[in-house]
Amino acid sequence: MSSIFTKIIQREIPADIVYEDDLCLAFRDIAPKAPTHILVIPKKEIVSLADLTDEDETIVGRCIMAVHKVAAAEGLNGGYRLICNCGDDGGQEVPHLHFHVMGGRQMKWPPG
Repeated sequence: MSSIFTKIIQREIPADIVYEDDLCLAFRDIAPKAPTHILVIPKKEIVSLADLTDEDETIVGRCIMAVHKVAAAEGLNGGYRLICNCGDDGGQEVPHLHFHVMGGRQMKWPPG
């Protein structure tokens, strides 16, 4: 069964896409927790960080570079928070690896 993110990649569900290349996609979160809240996902179906293999190194590296490009394009020059939840205890809600890019305000610590 495909995750909602796979359906976004396949354009079965609309999304406000802000970046795309051959390995990853970035789009605005539909329930933002900060003024800027963008999700960066690999196009390959990977459930979580816990499911990575050595073959996924290039994909994850590209996702992190996409984070950098998205943050710059969004004007997050003062900084931003990058979050990757892993598994149920880590707060992961969608079973597809994703990185939250959050900014546009001062982030608090601890996050929750």
